[in-house]
This record gives sequence, C-alpha cells and structure tokens, in this order.
Amino acid sequence: MSDDKPPQKDAYSSILEAIDVGIYRPGDRLVESDLADRFGMSRTPIREALQRLETQSLLARDGRSLIVASLDHNQMAELYVVRTELEGLAARLAARHATEEEVQVLRDMVEEDRAFLGQPAVLARANRRFHKQIHLASHNRFLVQQLDLVHRSMALMATTSLAAEGRGEKALSEHEAIVTAIAQRDEDAAYNALRDHISVAFVTRLKLDSMAQEE
Repeated sequence: MSDDKPPQKDAYSSILEAIDVGIYRPGDRLVESDLADRFGMSRTPIREALQRLETQSLLARDGRSLIVASLDHNQMAELYVVRTELEGLAARLAARHATEEEVQVLRDMVEEDRAFLGQPAVLARANRRFHKQIHLASHNRFLVQQLDLVHRSMALMATTSLAAEGRGEKALSEHEAIVTAIAQRDEDAAYNALRDHISVAFVTRLKLDSMAQEE
C-alpha cells in the first residue's frame, strides 16, 4: 500500500521557510527547544540546521544566542547589485528557452496576482513565486541555485517594497512588461525590463527605510 503523506521537511528547510514568510523576523532570537517543539523534531537536527544557517550568515550571534540576521545599508546595496544582474540574466535566458507553457504560466500569474493588490504580505509571496518561475524558465540550474541564495538573503529585510503606496499595481505592470518581452523572445528587452523592475524596487525600499528611520 502506498503512503500518500507528503514528505516531512527537514529542520533546515523548515526554519528557512519560517524566516522567509516572516514568522521569524530580523532580530528575533531562535531557541533550540522552541524550534523543536514548533516543528516536532528532536533538538539535534535543529542544532545542526542552526549551525548551517549561521554559516550562511542568515543567523548572527547576540552573545550566546542566535538571532535572525539583518542587512545594513551597504549589505542591502551589494545584494541588489548581484540580484539585478542575475535576475536580468534569468529573464534573458527565459526569453531564449522558455516553453509556451511556461510563458502562459507567467501570464496567468500576473493576472491572478491582481487579486492581491492592497495585501502587501500576500503580494510579496506571489512576487517571489513569479520571480522563481522566471528563474526556472531560464533552464539553467546553476543560475537557479545562485538566485536561490540571493532570495534567501532577501528574507533578511524587515519590510517589502510592495508595502509602499501604489507600488503593488506598478510592480504588476512591470511584471506584465517582462512577460511580454519573454513571450516575444526579445532577450534584450526581457533583460532590461527585469533589471529596471529590480532597480525601481530598490529605490522604493531605500525610501521606505529612510522614512522608517525618521519615525
């Protein structure tokens, strides 16, 4: 008899996802016993996962405690430089390699995500799915791996640029332009559209952070 239960996530993936969706935010302390209870695991795999996350700079030391790391201004700027180029490359390769079915999925995502306007947290998750689909449509496993690392670090930002007034609707229009370029097999246009999209998101985030510091 086959087992229909979905495979249980390992400790590393479970903690990483909890950070990604905002259950644990930058500055939050992670305690082995609490994590073990939350995920229904023993403390040994939790401890090993925490060590791995610390090695990847997703966690930081605060005395004897481990906390979710945060990015300072320079680190954020450095991350966006790398993200902009890698995302642009993914769009270029997607314009070259994406199947018609993959292009249709991207089109559908843009339309379906309009239902999430006014819900920044939900739209942020939809935004990650959209970008991930472009990564996969590049059909380059090594690029996908590098972008996965970049997006893990993006989870260390306390806010989403989609929280800015009017940004959600503008972002979806930018997504539409990216998909159009990919569908037309215009590699340069796809590359530029996605790079411009990331650049606008970065400017928006800088403005949000500036306003937060003034409060």
